[in-house]
Amino acid sequence: MNIAELFSLKGKVALVTGGGRGLGKFISTGLAEAGADLILTSRKMKNLEDTARELETNYKIQALAIACDLSKEETIEAMLAEAQKKFGHIDILVNNAGATWGAPTLEFPLAKWDQLFNVNVRGVWILTQKVARMMKNQGGGNIINLSSIMAFRGSTEAGHPAIPYNSTKAAINLLTMNLAVKLAPYNIRVNAIAPGFFLTDMMSYIAGPEFKKEYETLLNSIPLHRTGEMDDIKGVAVFLASAASSFMTGHVLVTDGGFLAQ
Repeated sequence: MNIAELFSLKGKVALVTGGGRGLGKFISTGLAEAGADLILTSRKMKNLEDTARELETNYKIQALAIACDLSKEETIEAMLAEAQKKFGHIDILVNNAGATWGAPTLEFPLAKWDQLFNVNVRGVWILTQKVARMMKNQGGGNIINLSSIMAFRGSTEAGHPAIPYNSTKAAINLLTMNLAVKLAPYNIRVNAIAPGFFLTDMMSYIAGPEFKKEYETLLNSIPLHRTGEMDDIKGVAVFLASAASSFMTGHVLVTDGGFLAQ
């Protein structure tokens, strides 16, 4: 293959959870640019349909928006049935959707702990198992999980008062490696991306004038002295989703401007 063919996703269908906004939209855009048709899901339809239409218009691909609550198995099954009816196969799964919630560690409620694990780990497992069965039957596929730099470290109470979050992402790292070994006989690759600080719509407030000091502190903690942007994760996602990474599985690819290298 030439280099263009290695990175091409034409003829592929990608399912991206949380695909309507933030990192999910960044990744969906990259996959669409590479030629993949898309299934975009999230718990709420807000943003999903707009993103689907935007990608169809800009990149001449097909995009289907479907609401899905990853904490409920019955909604996952309904979403996959609709996706199958539309496209007939799923070649790429991007487990991007996730949740966080903050409270002081010694007061953190068990219900919220369970909620984060239900979405960030249990929901990822349920969807992945079901899609992997489909991929096995079709001869192979590609799974990309979204981890975080927080999977590799502790965080201060002031900086990140969400005690279960880091643990959920660490679980995703090991799930990625374990599935990579177990699914390799079926020609299914499993990798993960561990993003650092990206200025998504949820994080963009920190670049505002009222947070100038905090933003400068954040930039000083990153060797490249900037936050991540759309292009910084688009390329990584397309690389992992394409034949360009065909000899890579079980890897967690850190994309953080050098933050963890310190």
